[in-house]
Amino acid sequence: MNTILYFSTNGAVYETRAYSKADIDALVSDQALQSLTSSDHQFDFWFSPTTHRCQRRVNRRATELLLATTGFTAKNVPLLHGCVVLATHDEDGDLDGLSWQQLDLLIERSRSLTKRDERVLNRRISREDARRQSTVAAVAPAPVSCARPRTPVRH
Repeated sequence: MNTILYFSTNGAVYETRAYSKADIDALVSDQALQSLTSSDHQFDFWFSPTTHRCQRRVNRRATELLLATTGFTAKNVPLLHGCVVLATHDEDGDLDGLSWQQLDLLIERSRSLTKRDERVLNRRISREDARRQSTVAAVAPAPVSCARPRTPVRH
């Protein structure tokens, strides 16, 4: 059993367990599972590039941690959407659990983001949210007036 981190879409981070990549697939809830690895090849970010309508929000915490553990800048870090799982792997590339030292390292790196990084990331996320809202508004269904009034039925 492997200890992993689960980043939910509402911003909460949970420590949970997984036995295999199939468990990660079930947590992310999609079949097109992909991953990105940190610069030091310690951490794997598992996510789905295609998200359901309810999971199109940017996962801010996972994106911030991806920024802190890779060589990406705030301008070019991929914005991760939906649920994200953070795990590690062994020498053979198989799923492995996060150690206490790795969890401490993640906390340390998450504190390394500068105010500038946060501002740039906030602007990018705000633009993404605005773009998403305009797309949803454009696709909103038109009201239909074919409903008939209901009449009470007596037994």
